[in-house]
Amino acid sequence: MKNLLYIFIGGGLGSVFRYLISSFSHFQKTLFPWPTLIANTIGCLLIGLLWGWATKHQLLRSDAYFFAAVGFCGGLTTFSTLSLEGIQLLKSGNHLLFFMYLISSFAGGLLCIMIGQYTIKSFF
Repeated sequence: MKNLLYIFIGGGLGSVFRYLISSFSHFQKTLFPWPTLIANTIGCLLIGLLWGWATKHQLLRSDAYFFAAVGFCGGLTTFSTLSLEGIQLLKSGNHLLFFMYLISSFAGGLLCIMIGQYTIKSFF
């Protein structure tokens, strides 16, 4: 039950952080959905670092991991929003932006998770 509280608090903080990223006025002036891409990329890098750390120290069931990886990163990353924005780009006829957005989101996310794991494994 305690883990649910940590996930709840972390998820709320991750969601607020995601909102703050999207509230920068610079992002609101572009057609490309930068805030979601940035939130997902940061979240993937962070979860890679956390997963590498928790795996290395056998802490995948720790309060800190539940708070940070499951809660914060879960609240920060936005796959459902990514999917909705992809459909909106398709419906508006922006096929090139659609493919650029999906490829950069998925490839960037995978790359950031690998960088996070490598960083923990190599330096900590």
